[in-house]
Amino acid sequence: MEAHRPCSRYRTVIISDVHLGTPDARPDRLLDFLASIHCETLILNGDLLDVWQMQRRRWRWSAAKSELFWQLGALVEAGTRVAYVPGNHDDCFRAFVGQTFAGVSIHREMRLTLADGRRALVMHGDEFDDQIAPSLVARCLGNLGYECLLRLDRLGRRLGGSERHGALVRAIKTRVPGAMAHVGRFEAAALAHARHEGVDVIVCGHIHHANLRDGDGVTYANSGDWVEGCSALVEHVDGRLDVIEWDGRSVAGRGAPAERTPASEPEGPVAVGGS
Repeated sequence: MEAHRPCSRYRTVIISDVHLGTPDARPDRLLDFLASIHCETLILNGDLLDVWQMQRRRWRWSAAKSELFWQLGALVEAGTRVAYVPGNHDDCFRAFVGQTFAGVSIHREMRLTLADGRRALVMHGDEFDDQIAPSLVARCLGNLGYECLLRLDRLGRRLGGSERHGALVRAIKTRVPGAMAHVGRFEAAALAHARHEGVDVIVCGHIHHANLRDGDGVTYANSGDWVEGCSALVEHVDGRLDVIEWDGRSVAGRGAPAERTPASEPEGPVAVGGS
């Protein structure tokens, strides 16, 4: 990891879908990101660990993954509030909701008041699976297809194809009508839930598709992932929200699909639209 990163201060940082234990996890990038920011609150919004894969097959671990937990502990000791909202791939930790371990509090969902007074609801997003894909068989096939795409992506990089992680998956999400419709249904379900709950902002992860847009007066935010890309949702001290990417690529503007394109700037936090 390089030194001398630009340092940024935020009120809240939300990350999701790190999927530690899988060959596609990128803890080195996340370590680099966390070492370069300061925040009052850090929320780990689901799938920090991929317990599903760790139970099914030989799982992958590395020194960087262990170092990530040390880094989280260091943030707690430094005074950062660290909260964990388990997702569907680490849902076994939902049994510990309401408890605190090593200074990290565990929540089923979180409600926040942003600095500008807006009310925000943070939830992983798998809660909407029954609405957007009612068939259990369809969801299982979707998970299997996603894993196959990630394997093809790894194979392509080994054979000298694109060096960008998750390039194949992102291309399908932003160009294949069926995949685009799935993302659209998810965002619509999240916005409907936000209106039902009476909040101004809803923040999700789960679908590995970073975005930030307005939906008839309610803000939908998705912090993305650390598998296909490296993105986070941040709240500035004035309550403004941004999706930023660590690896020097940007997401399309608000209201557009989150397609990443190469950027010429040096690697560092890149703002991706605000709200």
